[in-house]
Amino acid sequence: MGSTITEKIMARAAGLDSVAPGDEVMVKPDFVLAYDFPGYTNVYFSQLKKDLGIERIAEPDRFGLFIDHMVPAISADEEVFHGETRQWASENRVALFERKGIGHQVAAEAGYAVPGALVVHFDPHISQLGTFGTLALGIHRNMLEAYSRERIALRVPHTVRIDLKGKLNAGVMARDVLHHIVRQIGSGGCRFKVMEFAGVGLDAFSIEGLQTLTGLAMFTGAISAIVNPDKERLRVALPRARKTIEPLYSDPDAHYSAIHEIDLSAIEPIVVVPPSPANTRDLRDFIGLPVQAGYLGSCASGRLEDLRAAAAVLRGQTVADGFNLNIVPTSRQIMLDAAREGILAALVEAGAFVSSPSCDYCYGRMGTLSAGQRAVSTGTLNVPGRMGSADAEIFLCNAGAVAAAAIEGCIADPREYL
Repeated sequence: MGSTITEKIMARAAGLDSVAPGDEVMVKPDFVLAYDFPGYTNVYFSQLKKDLGIERIAEPDRFGLFIDHMVPAISADEEVFHGETRQWASENRVALFERKGIGHQVAAEAGYAVPGALVVHFDPHISQLGTFGTLALGIHRNMLEAYSRERIALRVPHTVRIDLKGKLNAGVMARDVLHHIVRQIGSGGCRFKVMEFAGVGLDAFSIEGLQTLTGLAMFTGAISAIVNPDKERLRVALPRARKTIEPLYSDPDAHYSAIHEIDLSAIEPIVVVPPSPANTRDLRDFIGLPVQAGYLGSCASGRLEDLRAAAAVLRGQTVADGFNLNIVPTSRQIMLDAAREGILAALVEAGAFVSSPSCDYCYGRMGTLSAGQRAVSTGTLNVPGRMGSADAEIFLCNAGAVAAAAIEGCIADPREYL
């Protein structure tokens, strides 16, 4: 019996010929990534020195740090915190990426999305590197071990294959597909497993769309998501790669714990209703519900195709009076590309507030909601308090739907503006 791409990557990282789901193995991650955040990186740095007596980490080229939260700093304490991260990175000769955008996206741009590589982070949204055939895992409990030791103990996960077929209808985007998958297989349908996207329907997605699919996989309970690399994704990933690894692929006779078929042509725009990311509904059932704010951004949906979708809806239109539309490109490179393409001009002309890349709108540090307000959002979560008051409501939807709601001041169908 053959192996999945996940099993092959785990075996390579463990120095073994093969592994099977359930095996506990000692693996050497190719890259250990993190963004600085109180209670996480500062704790790792302190424990390394005070508890483990480690003054300098080994193999600094395996590590990467990102400053993407609390950007820009709004207090002296926040700037001191960032300064401590800069100092640790400098002393340990670790690559630091500051004000370049949201770390998960910048990690791909900076060459950590190496086909065949194993990457670890404390944040499970790093799974979006799986778009390039990288196995990227969120391992909060093992992160100190990853900083202090060459190898860490991991259990080989089972894999669930998601076979995509058909084509996307107009106005339907990648996050609609992911939320539809949650509805079809359940919020625990891939619990503690890896989602592997496959099938002829993959051709319906750009690289950016696949990053959305893989980056939101955690909402099925998955520990990561991955796609077997193809010629186009290799063309993008290999010139950036920080390490030379032979790309790996699932065998035709690989075993999967489950296989689910998704018909893309049957999917329409979706809204995820508070208070849970599992509450998937058809957007048409909520048309006309008043909303006061919109957020287009995050590590899931602030890329060029999302900005293009919003601009396509907003061109020639105006954001409704009293509606706050915040648009935050996922990285500085994406923002620059959008500016060169004229997208930002169209968004600003319509009345959007465009901000430099930051995670802060997604978790409510900026653009906060007050009690009783509703927002449409391409953020990652819609739980109470995520974007401000616990008495506000967040409806997750695609970028075009956010733009349509901004025009009408209520949940609206973007297809009517295309």
